[in-house]
Amino acid sequence: MSATVLSPAEQLGSLFDAVQMRRIFPDSKTFADSLPLQDPAVIYAAYLQEKDLPGFCLEAFVQAHFALPHTPQTTWHSDATIPTEQHIDNLWNVLTRPADQTEATGSLLPLPYPYVVPGGRFREIYYWDSYFTMLGLLQSGKHMLIESMIANFGNLIDRYGFIPNGNRSYYLSRSQPPFFSLMVRLLSQWVPDAFLRYHHQLEREYAFWMNGNHRLTAAAPAYRRVVRMPDGSLLNRYYDDSPTPRPESYPEDIELAHTAGQLPETIYRHIRAAAESGWDFSSRWFTDGQSMATIATTDILPVDLNCLLWHLEQALSEASQQAGDLTKSGWYQEKAASRRTAILAWCWDEQQQFFMDVNLATGQPTPVLSLAGVFPLFFGLASADQAGLVHQHILQNFLHPGGVVTTLAATGQQWDAPNGWAPLQWLTVQALSRYGFRHTARTIQRRWLAVNDRVFRETGKMMEKYNVVDEGVHAGGGEYPTQDGFGWSNSIYLDFLRHTIF
Repeated sequence: MSATVLSPAEQLGSLFDAVQMRRIFPDSKTFADSLPLQDPAVIYAAYLQEKDLPGFCLEAFVQAHFALPHTPQTTWHSDATIPTEQHIDNLWNVLTRPADQTEATGSLLPLPYPYVVPGGRFREIYYWDSYFTMLGLLQSGKHMLIESMIANFGNLIDRYGFIPNGNRSYYLSRSQPPFFSLMVRLLSQWVPDAFLRYHHQLEREYAFWMNGNHRLTAAAPAYRRVVRMPDGSLLNRYYDDSPTPRPESYPEDIELAHTAGQLPETIYRHIRAAAESGWDFSSRWFTDGQSMATIATTDILPVDLNCLLWHLEQALSEASQQAGDLTKSGWYQEKAASRRTAILAWCWDEQQQFFMDVNLATGQPTPVLSLAGVFPLFFGLASADQAGLVHQHILQNFLHPGGVVTTLAATGQQWDAPNGWAPLQWLTVQALSRYGFRHTARTIQRRWLAVNDRVFRETGKMMEKYNVVDEGVHAGGGEYPTQDGFGWSNSIYLDFLRHTIF
């Protein structure tokens, strides 16, 4: 956590606790995003003076001292009679935010350039969402907006040493799946020196994920996000630097901690680490494969994260070469080669014949099959035989009438069955196409476009996620209602529509 930027929970102390635990707002994120109308220290002092007085009303106090977050006003209205593609093109202006003003931002971390938000309750930029959003912006010819968003992420790295989950102060203890190097690679399609331009920021992001790697030993093999395996290789895990309830989900986290049977500090860190993964929440992180009470995210080495860091190492080698530092370029190549060897050694499960996450304590694959297993194919790390076996799993277990399901478990969590998510559809299509399984890739494209079209005709909305198993039921699950907007769904629809696999 930055020493100079405090979250609302840290600024407001027992006032924040009282508002959230009383559930004054149906969505816990509302108060975390609210704008204090005075210095938070002054508001907190007033609360301490007034809270025990006769007739004190907490709701009235909040209304007097805070401005609630709002979506910018627009005259735009959805029209379900137009083609989905036209709806999405019309929606970009609704989801685009101008550069932030630096005064009176509350928990918002101001960004210097325009950016696209996902939509709904998500009023800020999000890290991994934005890569997939950029794919749609590219299809819409919005190159300058892509450049602005990448520049914002570079600015966040310059300010904080990493890219937070989103541009909120309460996200400053964690990141999200590291897609920045893929954003820069996307940019390099029309900016040839993109890797050189962002060389410094790529190095700082890598240092964030690898922080503490030199202190690891066989007796103490894990520190923050980096883990030393028994064979001496290094892999990474998701983590969070703050073992406290998430301000944006404060009562939910506290209530779970009361019933979960784990130490509160332990479960808070596991919850936050799962939020860093972007898969919040999923049976991937549950030791029993079913219950949130058994969440153990920091005990798991995720296959997708390590593939992304392999790409970052490759990107840094390329950037170093462009900078004329061949020694450093070779060093990063060696790191990438070592990580590829470790991914194939630890994440390939011969019994399941699929790429799996790994249990840190046992060194064995976890039992949960998920679409994270397509990442080694997406990046070209898998052998042809491994890719063929993964393809068989996709056909037999993951493919449904609306696309591919996220995991095979129906737990009520939003990153489990029966839900499908746009980024995972796109990654699976690209992964299978890379290894020649184009018929299956086309099938996924076709089915995903169809479910998007159907829901849009029924609701006039593009959704955050979709039920891909039962076409008569909309998606659900998770700790908040299904959101509409929605950045990455819009983008993957456009990419699939305009990039059919042949």
